[in-house]
Amino acid sequence: MWRRLHPGPLSFKVITVGGTNGKGSSVAMLEAIYRAAGFRACAYVSPHIQRFNERIRLDGQEAPDDLIVEALEAVERQRGDVSLTYFEYTTLAALHLFSQHRPDVAILEVGLGGRLDAVNLLDADVALITSIAFDHMDWLGHDLNQIAREKAGIMREGRPCVFNGERPVPGLVEAARERGAHLLIRGQDYQWQAEDEGWSWRMGERCLSGLPLPRLRGRHQLHNAAAVLAVVESLRMALPLGRDAVREGLLTAYQPCRFQVIPGDITHVLDVAHNPEAAAVFAATLAEMRCEGRTLAVFGILADKDAAGVITPLLDRVDHWCVAAPDTPRALPAAGLVEALGKAGARAVSSHGTLAQAWRHAREMAVKGDRILVFGSFYTVSAVSRLI
Repeated sequence: MWRRLHPGPLSFKVITVGGTNGKGSSVAMLEAIYRAAGFRACAYVSPHIQRFNERIRLDGQEAPDDLIVEALEAVERQRGDVSLTYFEYTTLAALHLFSQHRPDVAILEVGLGGRLDAVNLLDADVALITSIAFDHMDWLGHDLNQIAREKAGIMREGRPCVFNGERPVPGLVEAARERGAHLLIRGQDYQWQAEDEGWSWRMGERCLSGLPLPRLRGRHQLHNAAAVLAVVESLRMALPLGRDAVREGLLTAYQPCRFQVIPGDITHVLDVAHNPEAAAVFAATLAEMRCEGRTLAVFGILADKDAAGVITPLLDRVDHWCVAAPDTPRALPAAGLVEALGKAGARAVSSHGTLAQAWRHAREMAVKGDRILVFGSFYTVSAVSRLI
């Protein structure tokens, strides 16, 4: 299907970003660094928070409606009797737009897994696997080695794959060996360390010191940034850039709803954490954030997620849970949320018909100095962020 749209070779470099958590932040940093260096960068991410246009970025700007419609029409003209899923359809449209825009680099976020994901139709010049943890088990399997093999599907023979971790599961290492990919592991092939003011990064003989902390909050973003720089270094011959571009990119990269803090008398913290690994990172970052009052949570999650695993890291951080089912057939009903929180030993729980009602209840309860967390699903954050 892609060859019908574009039979010729690509005119741009491709970075494919897979993994369980950290994909969106990594894409944002890569995009910002390359744009700071003067390169034309396009990015394709999913899902969106408010508008579909968020998924397709051309030189840092959301693709306008008319270009998206034209790209979808181009896919439809070539589709014939080929059946396409929603994600396949929109991915083809995004790649068609990129080909017309002729960027220097396209940064593609995997939607689910890797091996069978629609973005994997393009061969990555460099692959980035951010993390491997349990999520989407009905699709990817219930064993980390099996999940790793699915994510390793974005690797290509003779090309680098950066892993944002120090201890890859055996399945990832084996897949890299079988595919002939060059696996770069944090702590072995590239490193970072904290400095008095900022941090430093090294890969081989290449060293960058005095780097600023990323605009994106949380210590985990330094792990993400270090892996991003390993990707940049792997492409330095084709897309050369210096320390100034790295510095500017780190300071400007932004991804909404990844520990997004909205200040005020009542502080809001929005995060799309929806699996145990992400929830643990969310809790750790909250621990670094001062709060004079209580912490209230607006929480909704999908039925196929590990609700107990997401709740547990936050139990000691949340004084009152306001729960509701997200507006999707995939949602875990409010009664299921109440049951899960009760079994976990939550301090106080209130159940609501909608997420809007849950947020309004939290807002009425809150006083100056309190904070309200909104997390559990992209659907949850999307619904509440419209109200704040």
